Amino acid sequence: MIRILTDSTADILPHEAARLNLELVPLQVSFENGETCRDGLDLTPDEFYARLVQCGKLPTTSQPSPELFLEHFEAARAAGDEIIAILLSSQISGTYQSAQIAAETCGYGKIYLVDSQNATLGEQLLVRLALRLRAEGAPTGQIVETLEREKHKIRLIAVVDDLKYFRKGGRLSGAEAFAGSLLGIKPVVSVQGGKVGLVGKARGMPGAYVALFKLMDAQGGLDEGCEYLIGYTAHRRAAEPLHRYLTGNLGLPAPQVYHIGTVIGTHAGPGAAGIAFFAKEAPADEA
Repeated sequence: MIRILTDSTADILPHEAARLNLELVPLQVSFENGETCRDGLDLTPDEFYARLVQCGKLPTTSQPSPELFLEHFEAARAAGDEIIAILLSSQISGTYQSAQIAAETCGYGKIYLVDSQNATLGEQLLVRLALRLRAEGAPTGQIVETLEREKHKIRLIAVVDDLKYFRKGGRLSGAEAFAGSLLGIKPVVSVQGGKVGLVGKARGMPGAYVALFKLMDAQGGLDEGCEYLIGYTAHRRAAEPLHRYLTGNLGLPAPQVYHIGTVIGTHAGPGAAGIAFFAKEAPADEA
């Protein structure tokens, strides 16, 4: 049997993971009062964002311990199963490194770690590809090889409504965030090379969505033969322009829509929205 595992930042809720026969390892979010919550387990997204807007200090996020991964790896070894772990980009979090430590501790030769080089919906696309390949009967080696190849084609692009969360998280200076807020500047961010970076900006959210649509083409164009997902933080209406663009402008089937969870939401803040898709081809410098 092939087990597939991911971390909670893929934003697949536990009930859906159970339906998909997918194993989950949670990251954590800690509030300024010392309370710690497991991502996707202890708070619903709605409950989290209601608390986030009241926080004077941005919550901190932390990776799973190696011990959490070790439980899953030892269970696979005991059952004689193979296990593929598809994880949050190692450039963003120490989650992948925790899994490496656990794999070395376990000493089991049938553990395969895949650095998704992505996050949230981008990571989820890679997980869904692995699940589909497993359902089709592909062997472990073929699944891992395909994931390592196809992950370079995944694009995650998002608009962010409020710059203060980037400022609180140290991704913008206070002066930059203040000036941007005065001008109504909305950033567009993307995951590139495993890191989150600012790739565009526009005045007002309508302009930011237009910039996002242009970036979709600039980053390789959406492969209509592959799965694509959209998501939002706190306010579902933030995803509506993306939904209209895909179904109206591009004439595509309606995508699945996900509420982004606590770890990624801590840094994006409420009112963000994004899309993850496979580009038609990966640029030569990413292949």
